[in-house]
Formats: sequence, structure tokens, C-alpha cells
Amino acid sequence: MRDFSQIKPLAERMIDMGIPVRVGVNGGSLDPKYKGMDEARALCESALECANVFESVGMKDIVVAIKHSDTLLNIKANRMLSSMCDYPLHIGVTEAGTLRTGLVKSAIGIGTLLSEGIGDTIRVSLSTNVCEEVLAGKKILQTLGLRKNAVEVVACPTCARTEIDVEGLANKVETMTAGINKPLKISVLGCPLNGIGEGEHSDLGIAGGKEKSVILLHGKIYKTVPSERLMQEFEKILQDVLSN
Repeated sequence: MRDFSQIKPLAERMIDMGIPVRVGVNGGSLDPKYKGMDEARALCESALECANVFESVGMKDIVVAIKHSDTLLNIKANRMLSSMCDYPLHIGVTEAGTLRTGLVKSAIGIGTLLSEGIGDTIRVSLSTNVCEEVLAGKKILQTLGLRKNAVEVVACPTCARTEIDVEGLANKVETMTAGINKPLKISVLGCPLNGIGEGEHSDLGIAGGKEKSVILLHGKIYKTVPSERLMQEFEKILQDVLSN
């Protein structure tokens, strides 16, 4: 919105209804009058100019968002904005791209800022199903310790000793635990040799073998099962853990 004369009636209506406003500026919508200025500062100045107009007509519930598709520029701009104002900040990397590229850019762009205490709400922007955006956002928060009640599935990168489909099993475990709101760490490991040691810090784990696999509970060997029955036995033990 570049015509600030439209802000007063909008703000008055929002105040009456108790609705906050998010003032957002991104690299593609920057007012031409800021062209030529350092782009990070231009984003900040543009957003704060608009926020100040809202404040001048009595609006106090304001969230500010500045976003850019350049991850490093986005980080620089939000650091600058955080030092310039006390508004709650909504952060994200806009136009981050397809699933693989967008996840990396968003994890770095959002994660860096959150780790510095910058940002109050987040949006992961991906050119894919919006459910992937929500899942990615939750994982970023979980990785930074900002989302506690969730399952963390860790899996080994595989090596010459691997005798099971680690990726396939890890995906099954993630699907199985997707709706669980409990802080659990689950390991999926490709062999009993190193797997038992690597699963020491997990609440529950799998160390798979060609014919027999080990299920770990609280970092210790709990049960050895035929590999073809591994997931059935694992699910039973998982349900027992959840019920206690």
C-alpha cells in the first residue's frame, strides 16, 4: 500500500474489531523512492514508514515483516530491523523455491535469525503443497529447541555395514509418529555393530540387521526380533512407551 491516505479508515476499522495489522515489505514490492539505497536498509525504512503511519492514527497492534529471496540479504535486513524497532517481527525467506532448495534457504534464513532471538512468527515459503511449509516450520522450531512436544527421528547415513533399508524405515517411523505430541528421540540405525552405541541417547531405537534386528529402549538393548517383524514389534513397544 503506497497510498497512505487509505490507512486511516482501514486502521480505525481494525481497531474497532480488535484486529492487529501486519506491515509487510519484500524485495519485489519496495517503493521506487527507496531505490539506490542499501537494499537492507531500504526494506527497513519502507516498513517502518508504513508502521509509523498506522501508529499515527492510533493503531498499536502492529507486526512488521521484511522479506527477500536472497537469504543473506534477508538475514542482514532483519538484523537491522530488529535493532531499529521493538515491533514483533514476522520472518521468512520469500520465494525460497522448490522443496529441496527452499528447505535449505528457509532453514538457514529463518534458523539463523531465531537462534539470535530475532523473530516472533515464521512462514516457510515453498513452491509446493502448503502442508510441506507447515512441516518445515515445525522442524525448524524443533531443531532450535523452540518446539518441545515433538518426536525427533534421527537416522544414520549408512555405510558398508548397512543391511537394512535405513531411509525406508526412517520414513515409516516418521509417518508412524507424525501426530505424536510428546518429546521423544527415536534412532533408526543401519547395523547392530555401531548402532547400539549410537542409540545410547535415544528414548527408542532400531538397530537393523539382515536377519535379526535390535530394538533399543532408553539407550539399552530391549529386544532382538526377526528383521521381517521389526516394524510390527517396534510399533507395539512405541505404543507401550506412549501409554506410560
